[in-house]
Amino acid sequence: MSHLADSEKWIIRNGIGIQIMETLAVGAFLTALAVQLGASNLTIGLLAAIPHLSQLAQIPAVYAVDRMRDRKRVYNWSGWVARPMLLVIALAAWFLSADQALAVIIVAFAIRYAAGAFLQCAWSSWMRDLVPDAEMGRLFGIRQQRMLGIGIALSLIGAAFVDVWKKQLPDSVTVAYGIVYFLSFLGGAYAVICARKIHEPPMQPARHGGLFGRLREPFQHENYQRLIRFLASWTFAINLAAPFFTVHMLKRMELDLLWVIGLGTLSQLAAFLTVTAWGRIADRFSNKAVLRVCGTAFVVAIFAWTFTTFPDVWAGTFPLLIVIHIVAGIATAGVNLASGNIALKLAPAGNATAYLASSSMVNALAGGVAALCGGAFADLFATWELSLTVNWHDADSRMAMEALSFTHWDFFFFLATVIGIYALHRLSLVGEEGDVRNRVVLGMLMRSARQSLRNLSTIAGLRAASSFDLEELSNRDKPDEEDEPPAH
Repeated sequence: MSHLADSEKWIIRNGIGIQIMETLAVGAFLTALAVQLGASNLTIGLLAAIPHLSQLAQIPAVYAVDRMRDRKRVYNWSGWVARPMLLVIALAAWFLSADQALAVIIVAFAIRYAAGAFLQCAWSSWMRDLVPDAEMGRLFGIRQQRMLGIGIALSLIGAAFVDVWKKQLPDSVTVAYGIVYFLSFLGGAYAVICARKIHEPPMQPARHGGLFGRLREPFQHENYQRLIRFLASWTFAINLAAPFFTVHMLKRMELDLLWVIGLGTLSQLAAFLTVTAWGRIADRFSNKAVLRVCGTAFVVAIFAWTFTTFPDVWAGTFPLLIVIHIVAGIATAGVNLASGNIALKLAPAGNATAYLASSSMVNALAGGVAALCGGAFADLFATWELSLTVNWHDADSRMAMEALSFTHWDFFFFLATVIGIYALHRLSLVGEEGDVRNRVVLGMLMRSARQSLRNLSTIAGLRAASSFDLEELSNRDKPDEEDEPPAH
């Protein structure tokens, strides 16, 4: 435990460096840069698919980790291959034409994520042996909260910087993006340096059998196979829609980057305020319970995107976008934390690397295919329209109201919703010790939210609101015995 205590601050600092890198290198900034360079929908889909498809490099990564049996060393050298690719992207944005820059970005991202597969494989196995099951939710909850805090600040600063540059120097906007990518490289480099300070326990003895035999083993383990099916279907649903949320706002709604990043920051703030609560719930009850609640909320948020245009921006668009981003942020915090933890928890010691790699590769394939499908069919869906108009007329008046309008991206969002519902069904088949019903999870989350509100309240009105017993309202009916948390 002393080794873990000494390593905790470096695990958290490593996460902060990664967040700096990821905030500035992917997501809205990457999509906005691609749009600025005139990328097609297929190119945007390809950029979204690369992080997933590159994870197929987990196969040689597992071999490297098992052969070298020095995860810190694998993490270090793969990090110094992956991170400089961000510098290459910065240089491309500064000095190359639009078409050349897009080509370089695609290649650089492919190399970055292929090397990142080695890094991820080493890190997952490393953390599985270093952090006890009972500490995962607490430690990684704190880590993720710190990461989200940094991400919130950097997102707004970066977006404001790009927008101001765009107004002052509209002919050289890509230079601003190059500066952003240079800063992302510094964050990634800092993460690799921090990892060198983390203790690495001796690797568990590897199970007998060849590499491919060990990679097949998770698919012969009935419960882990169910987990893989859930994660794959969930990843497909999310990546069919998520890469195009930003495109939808930038192109169809014509929002400024600061608005897009601001909404994303609101989502991160919601995640920041709830992630530690999700960590406590996962530790006390189960990761599956968190996934069930958060997954349902996220699917509802995806479906709500279909109402953001009717068929264009309308009076309810911006309030709805705010609600969507808040709900998605809360849900994403729980999904990201619990999905990573449950994969670690259900992976057996001695073959954790192979189990996690197999799961990652299936998820990678699902996410990559989903993003490519989205990019490939985006132009086709642009010509589709499904609408429903309700007409009312009497002797004196006539009224027509559009009740449904599906165009372009709406078809992606609806299809992702359907697949997300199927993924939640697959989750119900996964077994995890300590699982409880949704009512218990929501009750504990409400207690945490109420306590946070009390801590933030400074006026009598808010204090009165925070003292209302939300948990009692949600538990008006007496729960059954199986609703009670397990005894410890």
